[in-house]
Amino acid sequence: MSKMVHEFNDIIRKLRKDLFGKGPEKIHTVFVENMAVSTLYGNLTPTEQFISRTEGGKEMVHSARTKMIQDVYAEGTPEGMEELVGAKLLHLFSDIKVEENMAISVFVFDKNIIDS
Repeated sequence: MSKMVHEFNDIIRKLRKDLFGKGPEKIHTVFVENMAVSTLYGNLTPTEQFISRTEGGKEMVHSARTKMIQDVYAEGTPEGMEELVGAKLLHLFSDIKVEENMAISVFVFDKNIIDS
């Protein structure tokens, strides 16, 4: 794994740990042109896992996680992210599959990312 990918994953992990009290157990990120595509595994807290045992609970956890991530990135880009990739973050698309405890985030930047 390149140093840039490792540092990018650390920024994501720290933000989610600060926001939810638990960061993902594993993150896999690839840079493709002007995008960073991150797959996050092991996201849910024990409380969220308990809540998501019912269909209504799954919907609540999905909605809360998705909305919180979107709101945090709408307020501002995490410290160091744009400097690391050398581009400005334009959009974030994020979703979580509660049953699989897996999330995906697609970060769209204003120019191509060059992973050196």
